[in-house]
Amino acid sequence: MRIGIVVHGPNIIDSGYALKLIKLLEHYGDVSVRLGGTMGRTAVIDASLENLIDISRKLVPSDSLKIFYDDNVDVIFLLNYGKSDVTGQVFGYKVYNHFVEKIDDNNIPVIQIERPGEKDGSIIPWNNDLDIVNELSHELDLNVVMPEEVYNNHIKQDDAGLNQRIVHGVSPGENIMVNSVVIGKTNSDKLTLIARDNHIVDIIGGELKQHGLEKLGEVDLDRAIIKTGLLRHAKVKPRVISNDKSQEFKVTFLDHAGEDVYKFRDSSLVITIGDDTTLISSDILYRFDIPVIGITDGDLDKVVEDGFKVKNSVIFEVESGFDDVCGKDIKRIMFGDKQETFDYSDIDEVRDNIIEIINNINCKYKINYIN
Repeated sequence: MRIGIVVHGPNIIDSGYALKLIKLLEHYGDVSVRLGGTMGRTAVIDASLENLIDISRKLVPSDSLKIFYDDNVDVIFLLNYGKSDVTGQVFGYKVYNHFVEKIDDNNIPVIQIERPGEKDGSIIPWNNDLDIVNELSHELDLNVVMPEEVYNNHIKQDDAGLNQRIVHGVSPGENIMVNSVVIGKTNSDKLTLIARDNHIVDIIGGELKQHGLEKLGEVDLDRAIIKTGLLRHAKVKPRVISNDKSQEFKVTFLDHAGEDVYKFRDSSLVITIGDDTTLISSDILYRFDIPVIGITDGDLDKVVEDGFKVKNSVIFEVESGFDDVCGKDIKRIMFGDKQETFDYSDIDEVRDNIIEIINNINCKYKINYIN
C-alpha cells in the first residue's frame, strides 16, 4: 500500500507524535511525507526531520493532499495537533473540503489523526471508513469521529452568512492572525469575524487592530488561514543548519510576514518591516544564520514564545506608526522595483544608509544591537 502523509503545524512535530505516527504507518506500506502549511518548517528543521518530511515547497495543507492524490497513492493521512479537539476537527473539515474542490474523483481515502496522546484525540475518516481506521483507533487509543459529527457539532452554524466566519477554540487575550497578519485580540472564548466586500469590517468577541486590517487588505474570509494565540507553543532549542549563501553580499527586503521567508535563505541580510514581521522572520532566519535589520515601532503582538535573532542583527525602533513610512522609503531608495540588491558590502553599510533615510524622514528612533 502506498501511503501519503501530510504533517500540519509545529505542535504535532514538537510533541514527537509526527515521527511516531510516521514510523507506525510504515508498518502498513510505503510512506511519503510532506509538510502542509508554513510554521511547521522550523519545527521540522529543529527536529532534524527535513530528510523525512518534504519542506521544499510552501503549500497550504489542501494542496499537499492534492499532490498525493495526483501521485495516485492508496490512502492519505493528515496529521494535526490543534489547540483543542474543536479547532483540530474544524481545521480538518475545512482542509478536506478545500481539497475536494481541487480534484475530479474523490476516490482516495483521507484520514485525519488529531491530537494523538490527548483524551480528546480523534481519528476522522473523511470519506471512507476503512478497517485501518479501527485498527489505529485501538492502537492509539483515539475516538473515531465521523464527518457528520464534525459538521453538526461545529460547522452547521457557519451557514448563517457568507460574510461571517466563526473561529472555534479561542481564549480571551489571544492574538488573531489572518493570513499571517495580526488583526486584533480576543476578549472572549467565542469569536466571529465579519467581512463586507472582501474586507473585515467587524468582530464579535474581540477588538480589531486598524493598522493590521490595513496591512491585510482584501481577504476571502472563507478561505483565509486564521490562527489565534501563539504560532508555536513549545519551548525549543533552535537548530542552525549550514546554508549556501550567495558569494556576493545579498540584501533582501521583506515587508509582510505572510511571505515565504524560506525563499530568502540564500541572503546575506534581510531587512524586515513591522514588529510582527521582524519577530517571525528573524526567528525563522536564525535557523540559517542570517541577520536582520528590523524596522519596528514597538507595537508588538507576541506570536511566538521566543523570538530568536542572529548575532549582529540590528533593530530600529521608530516613532509609533512610522515603521511603514520608513519601510516605503527604504524600499524606494535602496531597492527600487526589486526585492534584492547587491549594492552593499556589509551590514554596517546598510545600517548607515538606513540611518540616513530615517533622519531625512525626521522621526525619532533608537537602535538595538543584538549581541
